Amino acid sequence: MGRRRRLFVEGFSWHVTQRGVNGAVIFKAPSDYRVFLAILATESGRCGVGIHAYAMMRNHVHLLATPESQTSLPSLMQALGRSYVLFFNDRYERTGALWGGRYKDALVHDERYWLTCMRYVELNPVRARIVKHAAQYRWSSYWHHGLGHPDSMITEHPLYLSLGASPDLRQRAWREMCGQHVSDAELNSLRSGIKRGIVLGEPTVTEVS
Repeated sequence: MGRRRRLFVEGFSWHVTQRGVNGAVIFKAPSDYRVFLAILATESGRCGVGIHAYAMMRNHVHLLATPESQTSLPSLMQALGRSYVLFFNDRYERTGALWGGRYKDALVHDERYWLTCMRYVELNPVRARIVKHAAQYRWSSYWHHGLGHPDSMITEHPLYLSLGASPDLRQRAWREMCGQHVSDAELNSLRSGIKRGIVLGEPTVTEVS
């Protein structure tokens, strides 16, 4: 079976995941997370990708992002591969691939799915039972959205901004939303989209290799 062709829909966000090869650890120390985030901040700006939310897990990464062009997201992921993998391999005296193949992406097409997806990303450490509450996990954008810690990498999405007229109101609303139960149906829909690249809704799309 051939590789799935990448899609692009101008102005729409994507839920992106990248995993370590064979489930291998991609972050071994706190400084690894910091280096990855620094590279992500630099390269997302250079490539034209707005980062709305993220979660850095030990063996995989979640992003919610909006690319400016057909080439923005592929360019970002290639740049992360070049720079971070080079750093990681050099630091831990290893060779070979770090990522488990191409990144997976799923188009986020409707507003309800968008906010659910952002919540899914930032609650990943809770579902993995690493922490009991998202506020206890340092390596996600929840600190920015729920606690008000400034994160210059984050591009605020209009749907998040609509949660309140001030930062305090938005943070309070987000904490309340993240405290709500995510149904099995929503989780299954999200996981299916991530795994299969299912496009929700019927937007007009342009295919890119």
